[in-house]
Amino acid sequence: MSSFYTVTRDDFESWWLGQGMALGAQKRIQSALVTGTLREVPTFHPEVSKIALNNLKNSFDFTLPKIFEKRVAEDGTIKYLFELTDGLKIESVAISFHKKYTICLSTQAGCGMACTFCFTGTQGLKRNLEPHEIIGQYIAVWRDLKVMKNHKVTPNIVFMGQGEPLHNFDHLKTAIEYLCSTPGISLGPRQITISTVGYLPGLMRWEELPPVNLAVSLHSPFEIERSRLIPMNKAYSIEKILEVLSGFSWGRRKVINFEYLLLGDLNDSREHAKELSKLINPFPSLVNIIPFNPYPGSPFKRPSTAVVEQFKAWLVEEKVRAMVRVTKGDEILAACGQLANQFK
Repeated sequence: MSSFYTVTRDDFESWWLGQGMALGAQKRIQSALVTGTLREVPTFHPEVSKIALNNLKNSFDFTLPKIFEKRVAEDGTIKYLFELTDGLKIESVAISFHKKYTICLSTQAGCGMACTFCFTGTQGLKRNLEPHEIIGQYIAVWRDLKVMKNHKVTPNIVFMGQGEPLHNFDHLKTAIEYLCSTPGISLGPRQITISTVGYLPGLMRWEELPPVNLAVSLHSPFEIERSRLIPMNKAYSIEKILEVLSGFSWGRRKVINFEYLLLGDLNDSREHAKELSKLINPFPSLVNIIPFNPYPGSPFKRPSTAVVEQFKAWLVEEKVRAMVRVTKGDEILAACGQLANQFK
């Protein structure tokens, strides 16, 4: 039985017509079931026959990932631990910005990239998430936000949770297309950001996706140093990543977000800033400086606020647009790079 949370608008229309029903009510029914206005298929609806309602109930699986545990940080960040049907656990994070939430979604259980600065990477890759498990995180968190915060507006999405999104490209693509077209959600592509360390087989297929936002994690402008931080760089170097990016058409309103994890006494020098600017200035870009978020046993340290501000100033001197990402939820291990199914 297929999940209802992967049935596209067009597919549901086809199924609806197959029940002998005229088009019209199906959009309202689908929207209500997705958003949780209806928590289950009703036994009676004034616009729908009892036979069609019964067939709807029996044709699809309406199960969402189970919220196994939840923690709320002092800054309002909410971390969700989900248990999947096979017992594996994954995490999502709801982050509040100016009274609007962004949901950080996982695309894999664990991660195979083994980045040395990332707590998730210590788990290894368990498996790719199915489309309904990716979509289900969003729906489950949004429903919970409606109850907790009366947050009825569709939250934005960053695919920046557990896993390398482009390593699970086909399921990611299916999930995004669903989230952008399904009644009740219908996100605009600019409400979605995909963060990648530059997994080249997926990045080369980038233009198959709707025009969502791209965030590329560089973390060092030097190949040898980046390879120590991101072992995948040995196969898919900075040079190769930038070569692929240069082949895409970047419209006037599109920018590449280059993410730069600032590690104390490692990649925070003026030389790093100068070399980074040389790499990215040919692109319409913005650098997100992310001060390192420590986790248990991490081999790196967080730079001081003064060091972070100095690094940003050096980039600005080099004509680079740069901003410092505000750390959210680090005391509950919900910040960037801290997701490893541990709650405290």
